[in-house]
Amino acid sequence: MPKGFVYVTDYVPDITLELRYFCSDNFIGTHIDGYEAEKCILSLQAAKALQKVQSELKKQNLGIKVFDAYRPQRAVDHFRRWARDINDTLMKQEYYPDVAKKDLFRLQYIATQSRHSSGSTVDLTIINLKTKKELDMGSSYDFFGKISWVSYQNLSKKQLQNRKLLQEVMLKNGFRNYPKEWWHFTLRGEPYRNQYFDFPVR
Repeated sequence: MPKGFVYVTDYVPDITLELRYFCSDNFIGTHIDGYEAEKCILSLQAAKALQKVQSELKKQNLGIKVFDAYRPQRAVDHFRRWARDINDTLMKQEYYPDVAKKDLFRLQYIATQSRHSSGSTVDLTIINLKTKKELDMGSSYDFFGKISWVSYQNLSKKQLQNRKLLQEVMLKNGFRNYPKEWWHFTLRGEPYRNQYFDFPVR
C-alpha cells in the first residue's frame, strides 16, 4: 500500500463494512478484480474526516456503513469490460431495470476512470447502531436511475430526512457529493486528485 493510504478501521474501528465488490452482491453479480480482501482503504486525510463523521453520528446512536472506498483501476477496467458485453444482463432487474445496458457509458453510470481510484472517495450509508439496519434512503446502493440522484424528491418524508442527514454530516466534515448518487462522496482538497492508483485491496 503506498505511503499516505491507510486502513480506515485503524482510525474508525467501529465502522461497519459491506464491501460489495469483494463479493457478488453488486450490479455485475460477481467478485470484482482487485478486491483481494474485505478491507477499507482511503487516504489518511479522508480516513480522518470519516472519523469525525462517525463521532458525530454516534451521538444519535447512528453510524457509517461503507460499501466501497479506494477502488483499484483494474476494478474500473472490469466494469468497462462488463458494460461492453451487452448480453450480460444478470443483475438488470435489481440494479438497472429502466436503463438500457448500451446506454450506461452515455448516461455516465460507467466511466473509464473513477474518483475512487484516487483514494479519497467513499460510498456509504447510515445505520442504526443498535439494530445494525440501514436507514431507508429510498433506493438501494448502486441503483442506476434518477431515484438515486441527490435532488430526487419523489420519496417519503422519512427517506428525504435520512438523505438530508447523510448529506449534511458528510458535507459538514469536508466531503462533497456526486449529484447522481446519494451514497457517493469525495473529500474536498483530496491529496491525490487526478492520480489513479491500481494497487490491490488486500
